[in-house]
Amino acid sequence: MLASNEILMTWEKFCDFPMETLTKAWFYPKSSKKKQRSVSLMKEHREQYGISGNCFDLAIWLLDEFKNDGIEAYPIGSQLNTEKAHTAVVALDERGRRYLCDLGDQWLQPILIDSAQQDYSSERLSGFFPAAQVQIKPVSSSVEVIYHRPTGKLSRQVYQTEPIDVKLFMEAAECSQNQIRPRPLLEVRTPYKSETAHWEFYNWESMLSTSEGLFKEDQLLTIDGWVERIHLKTGYDRKFLFEALEYYRMLDRRG
Repeated sequence: MLASNEILMTWEKFCDFPMETLTKAWFYPKSSKKKQRSVSLMKEHREQYGISGNCFDLAIWLLDEFKNDGIEAYPIGSQLNTEKAHTAVVALDERGRRYLCDLGDQWLQPILIDSAQQDYSSERLSGFFPAAQVQIKPVSSSVEVIYHRPTGKLSRQVYQTEPIDVKLFMEAAECSQNQIRPRPLLEVRTPYKSETAHWEFYNWESMLSTSEGLFKEDQLLTIDGWVERIHLKTGYDRKFLFEALEYYRMLDRRG
């Protein structure tokens, strides 16, 4: 189920990239008509502020890196052009085997999705997703992922695995960057004891998901407090964080 070394080498360039909507909110009032950033601008912002972006930003950037590294890849997605849109990437190895690459959901590494391949397994697997085992189940032109949490809780997600036309994909990306929910979100993979855990900031609460369970953190009452906590988890520029969180506070007051 493991990806080839070539795919992993590209994937690992993004190991410390959070998925978040803070950049979207920060960039929205600063930009002109076009809200989806180019890869060159994303790289510039990464250099300046240490930031990454939402699932569309990450997929676009990952696709560009795969192309530069000579790896065939294409975008996939679900519920495009809605508030619930999600996107990821499928990469092909030298034998044409397909691997799901989802930076948006903060997977630890790509996973094989071709059930006809000898290396495929439908068993519960560790090491692919933080704080959970996963099972891959083929369903027609899609795959279902079953997440097994340490508490015994199950959750499911279906990925449509057919390639999305690049023009339609970029239109969906632009649509996503123009939709800002009033609840800020940031997810990042983070070291915890001997594992890689999942830290999440959502709607002014934060928590750590580990193989030992879910740990909710103390509530903070000020933006300055959240700036420091998020900075310690991500290395994001403090001034950037303050501006993005202030924008969300403004949206919250309007709501």
